[in-house]
Amino acid sequence: MNLTVLAASGRTGLELTREALRRGHTVTAVARDPARIPLPDGGGLRKAAADVADPASIAAVVDADSVVLSGLGADRAGTLLAGAEAVIAAGPARIIWLGAYGTGPSAEAAGEGAGVLKQFLGDRLGDKVAADTAVLAAGGTVFHAGMLADGPAAPGRRTAGLAEARPFDLGAKVSRATVAAAMLDEAERPRFAGAVALPLAG
Repeated sequence: MNLTVLAASGRTGLELTREALRRGHTVTAVARDPARIPLPDGGGLRKAAADVADPASIAAVVDADSVVLSGLGADRAGTLLAGAEAVIAAGPARIIWLGAYGTGPSAEAAGEGAGVLKQFLGDRLGDKVAADTAVLAAGGTVFHAGMLADGPAAPGRRTAGLAEARPFDLGAKVSRATVAAAMLDEAERPRFAGAVALPLAG
């Protein structure tokens, strides 16, 4: 498959890129500064410079055959929605987006424990929800991951729908590798088009 990974220099984006290459896909790894992507060129990997604040730069690296996987984080309010709108406008075949468990559609299921996200995200929370909403409306899949951690993919990992959502637990972390594997599974075998999916460690 032709995959485009946004924020490929970040920790989750790097895991997405590595997992996609490991599975034999062709990857365009996108970052504002491609030199910060710590992977060698070649072997199915192409690095590209683009910024979600510049829709034309996103359109230049995304085409109708692309499946876009986003590891984009919310470093400031407006970033995520700008990224979602730029990707949607570029018209890829599919969008698989990283969101946060306890926001938007998963907030009710997460319960009171998700209140910590409001304190942590501040004015970025509305941006995150708006970006997720735009991606879902465009038929994309949004992965609502819990607290992220480093480490290998969980042996018993699985992907579930919101019907299996659990109360938010700060101690129940999921590795970035687990999330990346779940997002790649969705790229290869779509199950949650236009829906929220949960990457679970077990």
